[in-house]
Amino acid sequence: MFQGYRQETLDFLWGIRFNNDRTWFQAHKEEYLRCLYEPTAALGEEVYDRFAAKRPKLGLDLHISRIYRDARRLHGRGPYKDHLWFSLRPERDAWTHRPVFWFEVAPEGWSYGVGCWNAAPATMAALRRDIDGGGKEIARLARRLARQEVFTLQGQDYARPKGESGPLLAPWYNKKSLSIGCDRPFDDLVCSPELADTLVEGFEFLLPYYMYFDSLCKTGLEDLK
Repeated sequence: MFQGYRQETLDFLWGIRFNNDRTWFQAHKEEYLRCLYEPTAALGEEVYDRFAAKRPKLGLDLHISRIYRDARRLHGRGPYKDHLWFSLRPERDAWTHRPVFWFEVAPEGWSYGVGCWNAAPATMAALRRDIDGGGKEIARLARRLARQEVFTLQGQDYARPKGESGPLLAPWYNKKSLSIGCDRPFDDLVCSPELADTLVEGFEFLLPYYMYFDSLCKTGLEDLK
């Protein structure tokens, strides 16, 4: 069962940020396993078991990221990531284009939410068509998001706006990707077993957004056929 992260976790994350090489990592590998990987795996398993039990029809699986970067995609960066995350998602091809629930811990703090890592252009085009056609469901979800203070709309905007849609949905209309998340510093909650409760409750709140995002992805895929 997840008991919380520790100051050692934060120390390791900053350490790998500034010492991203194999020599340093090998000297601190036990610390990585004890303070970062094992608590992240325990947290992911607890959140998955509780959330999936409530929502078995979603068909979600737990995926815990690796700290090792893909050697083909270093692009001048070190061989290790300076963050670790887990996601709850169906096992399907091209999952980066589909919505996932996620949690991530990094040197700056931690975050969780729902969204697409790399939304397909067809998905975002489906969103704009929905808004242009009246967008009753997305308007309801946008108002629901505005009434609370935990989560915010995130994701990259297009460099050139795609158009106008009114003040409520304008931030959504011009997004290049879709994400709703909460960002917090490395605080007392992330060091507490209560973090699991927070994530489960948060994912429950975010479920309607997951369902809507997933419907957009399916619509976008149909448009490509």
